[in-house]
Formats: sequence, structure tokens, C-alpha cells
Amino acid sequence: MSTAQRGSAAGRRAFTVFVGIGTIATLALAGCAGGGEPSEDGDVTLKLSTFGEPGNIQELADQYEDENPGVTIEVATTASSEDARTNLLTKLAAGTGLADVEQLEVSWIGDLTQYSDAFVPVTDDGFGDWAIVQAEPVTKDGKMWAYGLGTGPEAICYRADMLEAAGLPSDPESVAGIVGGSWDEFFAAGEQYAAGGGTGAWYDSSYLIYWAQIEQLEYPYEDEDDKIVVDNPEVEAIFKNTLERADVLSAQLSPFSTDWNVGMGNGAFATITCPSWMLAMIQGNASEATDWRVANAFPGGGGNIGGSYLSVPTQGKNHEAASKFASWLSAPEQQIAAFQAGAGFPSRSDALENENLTSVTNEFFGEAEVGQIFADRAKAIETVSHKGPQFLAIDTAAFNAMTRVETGQQSIDEAWDQFVSESEAAGE
Repeated sequence: MSTAQRGSAAGRRAFTVFVGIGTIATLALAGCAGGGEPSEDGDVTLKLSTFGEPGNIQELADQYEDENPGVTIEVATTASSEDARTNLLTKLAAGTGLADVEQLEVSWIGDLTQYSDAFVPVTDDGFGDWAIVQAEPVTKDGKMWAYGLGTGPEAICYRADMLEAAGLPSDPESVAGIVGGSWDEFFAAGEQYAAGGGTGAWYDSSYLIYWAQIEQLEYPYEDEDDKIVVDNPEVEAIFKNTLERADVLSAQLSPFSTDWNVGMGNGAFATITCPSWMLAMIQGNASEATDWRVANAFPGGGGNIGGSYLSVPTQGKNHEAASKFASWLSAPEQQIAAFQAGAGFPSRSDALENENLTSVTNEFFGEAEVGQIFADRAKAIETVSHKGPQFLAIDTAAFNAMTRVETGQQSIDEAWDQFVSESEAAGE
């Protein structure tokens, strides 16, 4: 069993931070107040609070300033999305202190629905439709209150040299054929890999495999009325079946732990579920491993992990200017530019057909046509997982439960029972 850190609060926070990167930057410092007022000559300063990785946000902000004389954009950053969420909720409750434009992580949406009237509704910006690939911030009467910014459609990334050594096909089209059917077929390919003497494990993390499957269910944790429904056959089967395969197929590494990062380069695992933003993680952690490739396929069809939105809090004093900026920043052209810079995948439907996106390739992954691949993966998504107010708490309980099994603290059945109890308590 691996010595990687598992289930630690720090590891879980780091994972949440990176999922949030799905986009362009990093969140506001706790002391940053929003609501920049126009100057006497009519100029306006807008404060933007984001989270994750800086990406090309400053470049885009500079471009917007050039195209809109009199507008100044101030970007505030922090490295922790957990702090970002706390800061957001604290200032929403206080009724003051938020920036003119705030980035929101997709998993926060259910919890923030209660505050939907604290955000300016999305304007009719003429930039096309949103691709329905993740939870949407809408009021009960159907009004959208945040602009989609980035998403994380999933493919499968793999080590071609490791698959070839185990007697499996290694070119992307053939690999897609063995991993892109059902999850049972994906697991069967892993068993074939192990039987063929494959080094390392078939995949990196039981939790990430579990999560990918959960995201393909419409109501995994809460129903349409946000009643907790964790104790259902589909979630139980995913939880137990994934853990039952861990000893043979999983490297049992905690996502974003040191061992997980190092494992990308040292052959600890042969495949990884691969949201679009994972490409940068792999390349950064495995720069010397030249055989990473990406298959245009995903078990069970399509799936999405991560993503974010831009919101305009009503606390600000420049709603029109802030809405215009948020709309521009989330337009197809800017989303494509962000993806080209290594950030999240566009959430605009129009972007998915844009040649500037579909022509994007990645040399590290064997000149893979990553723009077209992830456009195809986004189009393959048929089910959007509902994220109610307790989604984050329940998902954290699932992560901790799986960690207890993999560290030998509990049996699978014991971990499941505790997970259900903790999840149901979250709604009390």
C-alpha cells in the first residue's frame, strides 16, 4: 500500500483548489473590498476576485482596458479556494466587502442558490448559448445569475509505453476502443493490463474513479428538492465496486499528494481520468516522461470534473460595467484564449465549433488534437450531476470513507455505513 498522504485536510483542500482552476486565475484576498466607484471624469475601477492559477488573466485584463478606455481592472489573488469560499460566504452574509466580479467554483453552486438574489442576473450578451455540461446557477424561475467561464470535460490520459509493454494497444484510437465503453470494460482492460505484467497500477486513485462515475448520475447525493438520497443502489454499487478493485487496479494515491504528483513521472500508474485541466498537471509533473497520450474517449460516455463561473454581486456600485466585463471575459474568444494558455475548457457552445479551439494541439501529448478531443468530450456529456447545498460536505465524507478503507482502518461495508450516516447528518 502506498505511503502517499491520504485523506488529510490539506490534501483535500489542494484538490479542491486545482479543480477550481478550470479557468483563469485566483480568488480575492480576505481584506479586499469591492464596489469601485467611478471617478469624477467618469472612469471606473473594477475589482476581479478569482482563484486557482493565474493563467492569462492579467493579459486579458490588460486587453479589456485597451479596448475600453476609462476602465481599470484590479485582479486580486489567493492560492486557497477554501479561503475563497469562506470569504465569499462571510461577505454575502455581511452584505458588504465583495469584489465587483467574483469567480465561483462549480461545486459551490448548490450552496449559493440561497443567495441568488445577491447577484446581478446574467445579461443577454449575444455571445451564444452555454454548453450544458455542469451545474447551472439559476433561480427557481429560471434566471441565470452567473456567467459560465470554464469546464472540465473528461478524456483518458495514459502512458503509451506502459500499455505497450503489457501487450495492450498504445495508439490513441485503439486505446479509446478499450477504455471508452462502459466502466466494466475500463476495469476489464485494467485486469488485462495487470495480467500482461503491466508495471505500476492501472489507474492512480480510487477516489477519482469513484468521483468520475458519480458525476455521471443525475441525482447522486441530493434529489431535485435537495433531500439527501445518498443511500441508494447506484451510489452504493459505485462506492463498493471501485474499492473492491483497488488492490489490483489502483495505485491508491491521494489526489494532489506528493506521491501522486511524482507518480505521473515515475510510472506509478498507466492511466488517469483526464479533465481538460489535467493536461497541465501531467506535463508539469512528468516533463521527462515523453509517452503520455490522450484518448478521445471516456467510460460511460461523457463526464465533467471542475469548472467555474463569474458573478456580479449586487453589493457593488458598478453593475453595468461589471456585467459587461464578466460577459466579455466569458465570451467564446476569451475562453478559447484561456484554454490556449493552459486554463479551463470553454463553456460556450459557440466555442466548441470554433476553428481557433478545435485546431489546438499539444506537443507534449504527441501532438494530440486536444481542442477537438475535448470539444468532442464536452458534446458527449448527457447528464449533469445535481449539486445541492450539501454536495461538498457529502463528497468530502465519501473521500474520507474511501481513505479509511485504503489505509486499513475500516472494511468497505463499515466505511459505506459511516459515509451514509455522516451524509444524512449533514442535512439535519
